[in-house]
Amino acid sequence: MKIARVETFLVPPRWLFCRIETDDGVVGWGEPVVEGRAEVVRSAVEVLAEYLVGQDPLRIQDHWQVLSKGGFYRGGPVLSSAVAGIDQALWDIAGRALGVPVHTLLGGPVRDTVRVYAWVGGDEPDRIKEEVTAQVEAGFTAVKMNAAGRTPPIGSPAETAAVVDRVAAAREALGPHRDVAVDFHGRFGAANARRVLQAIAPLHPLFVEEPVLPEQAHLLPGLVAASSVPLATGERLYGRADFLPTLTAGVAVAQPDLSHAGGISEVTRIASLAETFGAHLAPHCPLGPIALAASLQVAFATPNFLIQEQSRGIHYNKDADLLSYLVDTEPFRFVDGQAHRTGVPGLGIAVDEDAVRAADRSGHAWRNPVWRHADGSFAEW
Repeated sequence: MKIARVETFLVPPRWLFCRIETDDGVVGWGEPVVEGRAEVVRSAVEVLAEYLVGQDPLRIQDHWQVLSKGGFYRGGPVLSSAVAGIDQALWDIAGRALGVPVHTLLGGPVRDTVRVYAWVGGDEPDRIKEEVTAQVEAGFTAVKMNAAGRTPPIGSPAETAAVVDRVAAAREALGPHRDVAVDFHGRFGAANARRVLQAIAPLHPLFVEEPVLPEQAHLLPGLVAASSVPLATGERLYGRADFLPTLTAGVAVAQPDLSHAGGISEVTRIASLAETFGAHLAPHCPLGPIALAASLQVAFATPNFLIQEQSRGIHYNKDADLLSYLVDTEPFRFVDGQAHRTGVPGLGIAVDEDAVRAADRSGHAWRNPVWRHADGSFAEW
């Protein structure tokens, strides 16, 4: 069996899909994308495909090594995301060729269900109580929300109180037996984050995500020591070496993205590294169905897994949704906030190829917003 063709598809709302076909007709799908830079990743996949065509698709780890390290210049979000989508597709091919789910190839399942959470509130959060109530009624036992929109370097008492009020509204709607995770999104400086963490601690967040920017990992030990709130980070980290300083700092939850951090191969290694620090895995995934399917396969086989993000109803999904490109939506029918394990080979989903090819004809040019403070200076989004 040899790789015969590698194709990419730019599909709304902001995704890039990769299709790899073998010479005997086995097809695997992946999702290599950097949100807002999908076209750039598409070009990177095309370059990497020059090496892949004609190769044995089952040599997944060897291909990962060559694609990640075969060029003198390595790493970064574009290359790591291109490798990630290819890696997902190769694992999908392996599972389909052998007639087993990917989680079987990863050593077998350690759980039968995976807890998932829903997003509420949008980029500049409002209507928190109403949206949380709707998710509770839909059966979810956990939600995640942004703490705030545009955030000054050090917030005023009113701005800090507004964050507390939003988290309190979520807690009231959830009650004591469900969870809220709070995303600082790198919008808070370390001093501001320390103050807000202390203020929301009594509301018992499941975790606080990206309390500071990823390039400020050296500040994490002080934040870990200053608060009882579990800290999480990782959506903008791209490999084991990136995660080591954050885990050493005492971060409780590692959040690699299966479409950014080298795919299934590297995220399983990140999970093992996290386990040695007593940290748990909560893969980042505000993306499409292939990225989520890959994330779930890892979750089913990972002992130190915590919870899974998914994009049903997320505010980014304007022109298409998580279910838009699937033949069968059953794998993403969440019951009581849980995804259930199946024996479907590969990634466990059937992609609607006709819908994907039709969507690619119009494509998309999604870009994240550029925010500014009231004085006109740049603000972190």
